Amino acid sequence: MNFSDKVVYQIYPKSFRDSNGDGVGDIRGIIDKLDYLEKLGVDYIWSTPFFVSPMNDNGYDVADYRAIDPGFGTMADVEELIAKADAKGIGLMFDMVFNHTSTQHEWFQRALKGEQKYLDYYIFKDGTPDKIPTNWESKFGGPAWEYVPHLKKWYLHLFDVTQADLNWENPAVRAELKEILKFWRSKGVKGFRFDVVNLISKPEQFIDDDRGDGRRFYTDGRHVHEFLKELVAEGGIDGMITVGEMSSTSLDNCIRYSNPNEHELSMVFSFHHLKVDYKGGQKWELMPPDIGALKKLFATWQEGMSDAGGWNAVFWCNHDQPRAVSRFGDGSPCAAKMLGTAIHFMRGTPYIYQGEELGMTNAGYTSIEQYRDVESLNYYDIMLKNGKTVEQAIEILAARSRDNGRTPMQWSAEKYAGFSSVEPWIIPPNNFTAINAQAEVDEPDSVFNYYRQLIELRKKYKIVADGDIKFVEPDNADVIAYERSLDGQKLIVLCNFRPHDVRLERSIKELGGQKLIGNYDGLEEYLRPYEAVALLL
Repeated sequence: MNFSDKVVYQIYPKSFRDSNGDGVGDIRGIIDKLDYLEKLGVDYIWSTPFFVSPMNDNGYDVADYRAIDPGFGTMADVEELIAKADAKGIGLMFDMVFNHTSTQHEWFQRALKGEQKYLDYYIFKDGTPDKIPTNWESKFGGPAWEYVPHLKKWYLHLFDVTQADLNWENPAVRAELKEILKFWRSKGVKGFRFDVVNLISKPEQFIDDDRGDGRRFYTDGRHVHEFLKELVAEGGIDGMITVGEMSSTSLDNCIRYSNPNEHELSMVFSFHHLKVDYKGGQKWELMPPDIGALKKLFATWQEGMSDAGGWNAVFWCNHDQPRAVSRFGDGSPCAAKMLGTAIHFMRGTPYIYQGEELGMTNAGYTSIEQYRDVESLNYYDIMLKNGKTVEQAIEILAARSRDNGRTPMQWSAEKYAGFSSVEPWIIPPNNFTAINAQAEVDEPDSVFNYYRQLIELRKKYKIVADGDIKFVEPDNADVIAYERSLDGQKLIVLCNFRPHDVRLERSIKELGGQKLIGNYDGLEEYLRPYEAVALLL
């Protein structure tokens, strides 16, 4: 099945809509807003996990893959969501965390009791407390191994200590995961997103890494492609929409993951383009985005995947990222429309993160008490210990915190942005009185209706969905520009990432063509501040 003309909408349920007045979003809140999503025109909803979980990692630590966490609702709510979305032509994509489980999962609990079957579900190594198996580091900091004294064994956790890595070398584990996919498919789920799925294949031998944190031994590992082929074929999901989150991956592997001839995944997420404002490669050191580097990364991945038959999931925002309109723009509706244009005309399946279609911005918090994210709270303390002032640390959090993408969806100008009838678990930005769905849905010139047009154009013009891509204006560090081509037809997309006028190698009037969409009235020879335009030649 071809997903080139489809658009996916990502929901972070905790922050989408609170239906029962407890300050936290839930599944019924998603049901309440299906008409809104139908009007926007999206084809799929990808929801981050709402399975039973201790929530040490916001649901990415699953304790039961077949049960709904009571904080989000019930199985009946989920079944109703699937049915009502399906009636509107919207498919549900569930988030599968198959690299690891919560240590509260029954499998791990039985492993702790010494049951050999379940010890083999995880990666345990015999040892003594004074000799760790390898020097690998967890993605969340600290060692990637934890000692269990009564077992006299260490277990691997590439993420939090409460997230034990599964042993994919064990066929019984792979069989369990296939059955989980079949369970949800039988409920009517139309697709799956696989969390950090390129980390599932660990090395035959576990050795120290003298050059890094260990990731070179397990990223895009030795059996990952055969494991994915088996999961897709025997899990009964070949032909369904699937996307893999790829950590520290390579272009060559992503071509294999997403080429239809391989029968692995429909598409892949990669994150290289979201590090162009990391000073010295460090998340917690600020610098302006390097637009030249951003363009080169897009060109490498877009052209490389196109030439070899791979397929990208294209996106700016998600629940782990700051808001793109604040990061790459000035927070204005004009910049929001420009960023939408840049992504939605690329080759790949566009993903919209909740609120992006409204132009929602970073939170603008001014004190540490307003933050909730454990990573942000930890790094605030680290920054202060390393000599940053409170003001400097708050400035960095305001740009980098994951809470920027987790503030409540801004539904109206009512108290708490119409998200909840009570104070939410995290407060919305002050600008919700101007930036909200109620103000934008019926406003023809709004960001919302611009996004509606972008979605419609992908479905109307085959060149947008299926055309080849080549980046142009290579030496212009202010502009991201590319050309799509199909059957002799050409489409050129020009996006100015600067708050000032920018000249082009060839003026817009020289290019000619039919204007499909743009965020300014008329056309000039140059690009105006944060201007975007798509021309069908």
